[in-house]
Formats: sequence, structure tokens, C-alpha cells
Amino acid sequence: MLPLCLAVIPWGILCGSLAIQNGFTAVETQAMSLLVFAGSAQLVAIELIAGNTPLLTILFTTFIISSRHFLYGLAVRHKVIDQPMRWRLPVSFVLTDELFAFSHHRKAYRTKIRLIYALSAGFSFYTAWNLWTFIGIVAGSLLPDLTHLGLDFAIAATFIALVIPGIKNLATLATVITAGVMATLLKSQGFELWLVAAALTAMTVGYIISRIKNKTEHNL
Repeated sequence: MLPLCLAVIPWGILCGSLAIQNGFTAVETQAMSLLVFAGSAQLVAIELIAGNTPLLTILFTTFIISSRHFLYGLAVRHKVIDQPMRWRLPVSFVLTDELFAFSHHRKAYRTKIRLIYALSAGFSFYTAWNLWTFIGIVAGSLLPDLTHLGLDFAIAATFIALVIPGIKNLATLATVITAGVMATLLKSQGFELWLVAAALTAMTVGYIISRIKNKTEHNL
């Protein structure tokens, strides 16, 4: 997790400084990272709140952005379903994109040692995220507007680093390419639900290709 903890330095600093520059107090900004712990949702929520967006719109938008975590939960459910609630709840809290990327081993979360390992990795990222947010708060208070430095590219770079190693077959490749193309096209057209539409389209394409491949192999 250490490389990923370092990779989100610009992301955390941007989140902290953006909140301060949009009128949030230091306590409010740090509390958001402590309680929400979701970088992309926080960045969007900060801009929406600063723009006096209606509460329902803020809730719906952040819900959509964070909806992928429901899929993460379903993906690891069978590994933790036999564990007591005292283990499942903290695992669910730290199950970020980064930890999920390391959750595909067949024995992940299966034993107490592996649960401790997963929680240690997850909470190390949580600690780093809050540290970078704090640095962003300080930077936002002392330095000029940091939003023009291109720090938001850290978001794209982090997800690229997580996704690329997972491309191991045609279905996954088609899913990634479809998601990228659809997201770019829909967002450029101003479609509000571009993220959801791109994700659903990409998953559909990947599923179809996977089914076709399995059917072809079965026939052979």
C-alpha cells in the first residue's frame, strides 16, 4: 500500500486546499476526510457545497460516484461472510479502490492473520489520506490557489496504476477501453450521469465478450 499512499499526496493536498479555498473551516475539512474517506466524492461534494447546490443533488451525486463500493462489497462478500461483524464493519470502512485492488487473492480475509493484514493495509491508507488532507489544509491557508497546478491528475494516475495490471484477458481489455471511450464522449457532451452510463456500458461489453469466449471454448 505504501506506493499508493505516496501516490495520493497530490490528491489529498488538493482536497484539503480546495475545501479551505471554498470557505470550509479546517475542522470541517479534516472531519470530512476522517468520516467520509472517499477522495473523488469529497472533491465533488466540496465544489457542490461551495456552489450552494441543493442537498438532494449533493447526496445523489456523491451516492452515484461512490456506488462502485457496493460492487466491491459484493466481490469480497463470500470471503468475509463467515467473519464476525466486528471484523466485517472495519473491513467495509477501509475497502477503498486501493485495498480492493489487493483483495483478489483467493485466501484474502479468510483467516484472522489475513484480516489483520488487510486492516493494517487499509488503515495505513486512511492515516496517509488524513495526513495529506491536513497538509492541504495548511497549504490552502498559506499558499495561493493550488487548483491550477494540475494536482487533480493524481486521481487519474492512481486509477490507471490500479487498473492496468488487472488487464489479463480480452474481456477486461474491452471493458477498460469501452469505459474510457464512453466516459470521454459522454462527459464532453455534458451528460450528467456519464460515469454511471460509461461503467454500465463497459461492464455489459465485458460480460458479453466473456460469455462469447466461454461459449466458444466450451464448443471446442
